[in-house]
Amino acid sequence: MQIKLFSTGRVFLFFSLFMTSLVFSQQLDPELKKLINKGLEKSHSVQIKNFEAAQARIDQTKAKSVFLPKVTFNGSYTRLDDDITFDDNTQNLLLATQKLLIKEATGIPFNSAFPDGIPLEAVPNLQNKDILKSSVDVDWVLFSGLEASNAFKASKSKEASLNYLALAEKDKIALNIIETYDKLALVYASKKVLTTSENYLKEQEFYVKKAIENGLATPISRKKIELAQLQLAGKLLEFNQNKKLLIEVLHQLTNENKETLKLLEPNLQPFAVEGAAQSEKRNEIKALEEAEKATLFKSKMEKSNFIPKLALKGHYEFLENDLSLFDPRWYVGVGIKWNVFDANESRLKSQQSLIEGQKYRQQLEEADEMIALSVVKAQLAYEAALQNTEMIQKEIELAEETYQMVDKQYRNALTSIKEVLDALNEVEKAHFKLQQSYFEQRRAVVNLLFAKGVLTY
Repeated sequence: MQIKLFSTGRVFLFFSLFMTSLVFSQQLDPELKKLINKGLEKSHSVQIKNFEAAQARIDQTKAKSVFLPKVTFNGSYTRLDDDITFDDNTQNLLLATQKLLIKEATGIPFNSAFPDGIPLEAVPNLQNKDILKSSVDVDWVLFSGLEASNAFKASKSKEASLNYLALAEKDKIALNIIETYDKLALVYASKKVLTTSENYLKEQEFYVKKAIENGLATPISRKKIELAQLQLAGKLLEFNQNKKLLIEVLHQLTNENKETLKLLEPNLQPFAVEGAAQSEKRNEIKALEEAEKATLFKSKMEKSNFIPKLALKGHYEFLENDLSLFDPRWYVGVGIKWNVFDANESRLKSQQSLIEGQKYRQQLEEADEMIALSVVKAQLAYEAALQNTEMIQKEIELAEETYQMVDKQYRNALTSIKEVLDALNEVEKAHFKLQQSYFEQRRAVVNLLFAKGVLTY
């Protein structure tokens, strides 16, 4: 009994990948997870990859089935214009021979006349004109010249490649749904900012009205408030349009009911992920490697066309009444087929498959380079997003303190309404910039996990 142990490094890598994926998956909203699952079930591209993989599995079964005996039952009826018989001279010769044999058997001298009254058997037909046949044939490939085994391996690698492509497609679908969900959350975040601004404007409208009544402000101040309210109404209209569009996109991606999507309350909470480990290989890389293997096995399969093939053939006739004099009742044989020269067709096909494999190798190397670059870019984007969030939080503190100071000055008639509205606008923009920074940080985390091949959902 042998016990196989994993190396410490590989165990640590697996544990790191598992923990990173688990932590990220736990941070996803339950509603978002539900939408991702619905999107994967609905995806046409994933279903197409699954169907193609199923076809590859059938090809494997077909390759193995080459070595199963093929049994065929046959039945036929044929009507000839006449019986097929010997010519007259041959028939006379056969009758004369029959007479000689009878003479010898009865002791009649050779030169004596053949006695009357002794019946002679008629010469049988070579083939009667009514032919009824029923038979069974067995064809059994004993050795395919390695063609079947290489075809099986090529189909196996093709199936694995398609399965990895399906997994890669699922990751892209999950990325798209997460991004759309976060955009919807950003839209809702903008609504919260707009609602806060609306409340501030109502408060300012009240003070402006009192100030005008007491002669401390002019009607122009009220018009500035009204203009700010109209600008806010335009932003609210944009919010409703963006919300409608994103719900439509989510519906198209997941097939979830639109009324259910309207009830969603997504929010932008920053993802916490530190030191995400690198996966050994991305699904796209694994798919290209398996595709390369498939072309190599295909090349070997085409080369094996020159290896002799061995097969068994069997035949058995159930009816023998209508068989010709030359038809056997049964036979069994073993045959060899050896393709010595096929006008270079197999060799050229093999070369084409090898070139196809070289193309996959180039794509694989290019993908490796692009993935390495995407990991660096995603890591930098994540670090920049964290720094940006920290900076914007300071901006919010400054904007709110500035607004409180300007508002207090305005109430004491030390500044104009324009200064108050400008300060209010800075608060609004700072809060929304924070939500945007959360959005960018989440994008960076998702892209980083995707680039490292450890995205889970």
